[in-house]
Amino acid sequence: MRYAYSTLSEAVNDLQRRGYTDDLMLAEHCVVCHARGVSLDPAEFEIDEFHRFEGNSDPEDQSVVYAISSKSGAVKGILVNAYGPDAASLTQEMVSKLATH
Repeated sequence: MRYAYSTLSEAVNDLQRRGYTDDLMLAEHCVVCHARGVSLDPAEFEIDEFHRFEGNSDPEDQSVVYAISSKSGAVKGILVNAYGPDAASLTQEMVSKLATH
C-alpha cells in the first residue's frame, strides 16, 4: 500500500501507529538509535518507505521522513532529516543508501 501525507507530523504519527516507534538519528556513517544503544551501518538497515515535504514559503522547511527497519528486526523507527541546503554531512555510503529512495 502506498501512503500519502499532507504534513510531516501526519506522516510521523501514522508511522508510529504502524509500529515505527524507535527515534533514529543520522550520523556521518550510520543510523543511530540511542534508546537501544544501536548503530546501524547502511548494510544493516532497510528503508521501508520515505516521504518528502517542502515548506510553502521557506526552503529551510524541506525535510524527508524515512521509515527504517534493521535487517535483524531489532529496530523499527523513524528518521527525519533535512534535505537541500540543510542536509547533514554524510559518507558516500550513507548518501548512496538514502538516495536510492
